[in-house]
Amino acid sequence: MVGRMTLSHLDGAGRPHMVDVTGKPATARGAVAEGAIRMSREAFQLVADGAVAKGNVLAVSEVAGTLAAKRTAELIPLCHPLGLDHIEVEATLDTTLPGVRVRAAAKTVGRTGVEMEALTAVSVALLAVYDMVKAADRAMEIQGVHLVEKTGGRRGDWRRNAAGSR
Repeated sequence: MVGRMTLSHLDGAGRPHMVDVTGKPATARGAVAEGAIRMSREAFQLVADGAVAKGNVLAVSEVAGTLAAKRTAELIPLCHPLGLDHIEVEATLDTTLPGVRVRAAAKTVGRTGVEMEALTAVSVALLAVYDMVKAADRAMEIQGVHLVEKTGGRRGDWRRNAAGSR
């Protein structure tokens, strides 16, 4: 980008405001986000064995992420409320962490993107894992929540490169 970058959620006086999207056309938009939670081997084994007292950790995590994506505008003050056409949250065990990886994909036809919805889904899904497993491991670490790709909109498609840099 040439010149000075501006933040769209600040007005000319530097006050926060919701961006006016009324002049933008409604187009197909999508976003994918990912993140992970690391835990002890003992806690991981409880999750893998389905032995967590609160229930099925992966299923609850996926439902929590789905619900969170639908409520993003209530959680992030300057986000537009969106009618999501699709949200898919997948929580999977990863022995290399050890822990759980979460991936969320959101889609809509609208005037603004769904990156925040995908990121919120991942974040809350990981928090749900923490909540369900904390009795076994309070030292769990949520890490690497990031946008993988976004499609549609005025700026077009964007994908994180393979090395994960910007």
